[in-house]
Amino acid sequence: MVPMVSVVGYSNSGKTTLIEKLLTEFQRRGYRVGTIKHDAHGFELDHPGKDTWRHRQAGAQAVVISSPSRWALIRDVERELNLDEIAAHLSDLDLIIAEGYKRGNKPKIEVYRARQGTQPLCTSDDRLIAVATDNLEWVKKQAAQWPVSVPCFDWNDAPGIADLIEKQFLQQRQK
Repeated sequence: MVPMVSVVGYSNSGKTTLIEKLLTEFQRRGYRVGTIKHDAHGFELDHPGKDTWRHRQAGAQAVVISSPSRWALIRDVERELNLDEIAAHLSDLDLIIAEGYKRGNKPKIEVYRARQGTQPLCTSDDRLIAVATDNLEWVKKQAAQWPVSVPCFDWNDAPGIADLIEKQFLQQRQK
């Protein structure tokens, strides 16, 4: 199974920005990385009147759209799939980074912004492997009160966070 790490945090904490930086860093290192984005509200890829939308309206439970450079699968599901079920379709990658899935069972990196004035999400989650923050000194001072002890990174330190992921998940897989 492809190793997976979830980047979690409150809304507007910088999860997507951190993931963009990590993707750039892992690409520079030669890794093939995919992402899975959680959307609690539902989404729509089809556009009314377009062919894929018309196929679904006519009764297709699954529609694939393909071009010379990419393909996409649109499939109706009876329940929300978990990360492992989705990841099964991404077996040709070196790493999967999930955005969200804060209640999931994968290793987590929490993006924490001190200005949000809230407590971190993962203070009691044994799957937390790191914190990325815009206020490293504040987090380090608070860390003594948290029941979890993990490395803390400046949220711009994509190379450092990538080193941690590489050491814990990618190098072990290569062995």
